[in-house]
Amino acid sequence: VSSASFFISAISHFLQISALNNNINILNLGEMFIVCIFDKKKKNLYLITYCLFAGFISNLTVQRQHFPTDEDQTGAAKALLRLQDTYQLSSRAISAGDLPGVIHKSRMTVEDCFELGKIAYSDVDYYHTELWMTQALHQLDEGEESPIDKVTVMDYLSYAIYQQGEIDRALELTKRMLKLDPTHQRANGNLKYFEFQLEKQRKAEEEAGKEAQKEGEKKHMDKRDVQMKRSKDPLPERKKYEQLCRGEGIKMTPRRWSRLFCRYQDNGRTPSLILAPVKEEDEWDRPHIVRFHDIISDYEISKVKELAKPRLRRATISNPITGVLETAPYRISKSAWLTADEHPVIERINQRIEDLTGLEMDTAEELQVANYGVGGQYEPHFDFGRKDEPDAFKELGTGNRVATWLFYVSNFTHLCVCVVLQGTAVFWYNLFASGEGDYSTRHAACPVLVGNKWVSNKWIHERGQEFRRPCGLSENE
Repeated sequence: VSSASFFISAISHFLQISALNNNINILNLGEMFIVCIFDKKKKNLYLITYCLFAGFISNLTVQRQHFPTDEDQTGAAKALLRLQDTYQLSSRAISAGDLPGVIHKSRMTVEDCFELGKIAYSDVDYYHTELWMTQALHQLDEGEESPIDKVTVMDYLSYAIYQQGEIDRALELTKRMLKLDPTHQRANGNLKYFEFQLEKQRKAEEEAGKEAQKEGEKKHMDKRDVQMKRSKDPLPERKKYEQLCRGEGIKMTPRRWSRLFCRYQDNGRTPSLILAPVKEEDEWDRPHIVRFHDIISDYEISKVKELAKPRLRRATISNPITGVLETAPYRISKSAWLTADEHPVIERINQRIEDLTGLEMDTAEELQVANYGVGGQYEPHFDFGRKDEPDAFKELGTGNRVATWLFYVSNFTHLCVCVVLQGTAVFWYNLFASGEGDYSTRHAACPVLVGNKWVSNKWIHERGQEFRRPCGLSENE
């Protein structure tokens, strides 16, 4: 709005000046010409000005639907916080634009840091509120000019620190606020309250007979751990997930290496594979995950993306209680579905999956294409429906998801190194042959730090596999 106002004011000012100096003036604004005809009553000038403003506002109204919304801003902020946690990035590094793999840096202003802290604050996320209000204050202390003053920042910061149980630090910050603004009403109220709470805390310790802790003996608990416990986040899995995303996962042992092999796969001399077997590599033994190399061509990848792009929509999940499809904060991506009759490439891809897996594709879901932008992710999840959930795939009438096929249709940057995965695919069974779910197949898509990631998957269902993958004799077979 401010930019639009400035633009209108600037044009209006030019029209007025031009009208005073000449009878007719033409302002060339690229594709738009403004003709100013001066007369004493200014009637023509008024009409032309009105038409210009009406056209500009009309165009602005049309374009406004493409402008970012509050939801977009909040989503972008949460994505940045997610990346900060997952890849252990400091607020200072992010603010300076020092991100892994980034060449052209974008620095954050005090206002940017403050807004990020405010969004975390409104989400009752005091851990990140403290991080970003501290960064905003740091940049102000370094002399950066900003319409945001120190007192405003410290007001949020002191409360965030207090909410995390550090009353003494909150008190010190409040005293610093009052030195800058002695009349600040909330700070004066907080000063008395914090002093009262500290005194109350001191008396409680004395009454309980607690000895004063010696310097250096006080146990330090990571604030983020505290925040995550308050939000009832499953900490062990969350930490493992983030470690895996940082490349700090399970190390391959010699024993496990000895169980993994590479081979040329023709799937029992399938006619289409006899003369052109596919390169297959064992990625893991339990659950058994295999990767197929050079399994999809660059032309096929470009065609899949071309067909998918116009249809990309926010990805959904099946609600575990109601079974209804809905968006979720733990799955941030866009997806589209492609059917075999849309293009020969899609039909060919489906046939290739059937030839290599030996599984029926008629009952499988359509080919899904997913795009993950910066911050896009899919937190740990299962592809199959669990026993304690309603049948998420009841409408399909094809049973549970027995297996997953996943194409990598782009390379991606991981810790400044380009990992070449494009053109490969991984495959695993979600269910044992008995039909029981394999809970070791829990997997995730790590948040994208730089660029974007494209994948395409095929979920294969139970129906039609009765003779292709017969039921096992035991639950875990």
